[in-house]
Amino acid sequence: MFTGIVEHLGRVARVERRPASLGLEVDAGPLARTVAAGESVCVLGVCLTAVRVEGPRVRFDVITETVERTGLGRLAPGDPVNLELAMRADGRFGGHFVTGHVDGVGRVAARRETEGQTALGIECPRALTDLMIPKGSVAVDGVSLTLADLRDGGFGVCLIPRTLEVTTLGSRRVGDEVNIEVDCLGKWVKRLLAGDRRIEG
Repeated sequence: MFTGIVEHLGRVARVERRPASLGLEVDAGPLARTVAAGESVCVLGVCLTAVRVEGPRVRFDVITETVERTGLGRLAPGDPVNLELAMRADGRFGGHFVTGHVDGVGRVAARRETEGQTALGIECPRALTDLMIPKGSVAVDGVSLTLADLRDGGFGVCLIPRTLEVTTLGSRRVGDEVNIEVDCLGKWVKRLLAGDRRIEG
């Protein structure tokens, strides 16, 4: 479980492409000192398991499902990635419940700079916006954000300068892809209202 509060802006060091999966090596800087093999790390909004740690570099294996559902398969050496360690039980909860299980990929449709903030308009499948509510929470590239506006097939968020400085959202431009995870509470409510018997005990 994560909170969507990015702890470090890392860089992709190496990508090993396989037929349907990939090996991903990330320069996590000082954050790597607190990561051990077997632990979960949120990388660009995706929960991955660290398989090896060597100095500042952390190695991950990315399975087919993750490659197909997220934008990790399009990463290249040098690309920035948001990093967050799993939340400690005694830690401060600063964002919202983020599982690191990406629901889909969206695309930046608009970027508007004004004094003190930047507004991003993001297009995504209607299946995702159907699970969002005005002023609700959403994770974009693993960053916990509040929905500023909502419509079928898209939503808007407003970013403060600090968020632009310490996350990948500062360099996102129109046309760029972003990983999206909707608030998990919305998914549970939809299942309950639909009377899905698979969630009954």
